[in-house]
Amino acid sequence: MTEFIFNKTEILSGFPTALAAVGVTLLCGIICAVVYRLGADRPSKYMMITSIIMPTIVASVITMVNGSIGAGVAAAGAFSLVRFRSIPGSSRDICMLFMGMAAGLVAGMGYIGYALALTLLLGIVVAAVEMLLPGGKHRRQLRISVPEDMDYNGIFDEVLKEYTSSYRLDHVKTVRMGTMYELVYEIFMKKSASEKDMIDKLRCRNGNLTISLGMVPDTKDEL
Repeated sequence: MTEFIFNKTEILSGFPTALAAVGVTLLCGIICAVVYRLGADRPSKYMMITSIIMPTIVASVITMVNGSIGAGVAAAGAFSLVRFRSIPGSSRDICMLFMGMAAGLVAGMGYIGYALALTLLLGIVVAAVEMLLPGGKHRRQLRISVPEDMDYNGIFDEVLKEYTSSYRLDHVKTVRMGTMYELVYEIFMKKSASEKDMIDKLRCRNGNLTISLGMVPDTKDEL
């Protein structure tokens, strides 16, 4: 087992070896895509496709330039141009991309067993952390409108404690020409909590004004 993980393989020594390297890197990409899918609130189809094929692409490039300084510099320049052709992504998406790229780099150097072991280990760590920490599908953004003359400090705490595992008031802003305040909360719903019942109880406390409950915007955790 240790020989498979730590021994270096000459990927271009023959067709079977090259095919095995492609298969292992595709498997690494599938693992990255599965980990991304399990923890994403709104998974992107193209992000999953990218996660699958990136290790194979990176491994192929590294295999071709291995030992050639000029080709290596050219490949580094080509990779650097990708930064200027992409939009900002969330920190989680970028983490998944680095995970796939690391697997491709290791496999391209010939350590295909270590690439697979590394991807499995990182995938288990990411999945475990996401299960232990609050967030994911139970994370919501709550917006509550209140009259300008209402003292909103603590008025919704009793309801939020009943239906959420944790909550935080992110910010307060004036709306409708300063005639009302809008309170923006980040909340983590309890698994068995009813969103409708929570909203109904909140409406009784804010004078039946507008209440909005939705997903937290993806741009919040940009790098």
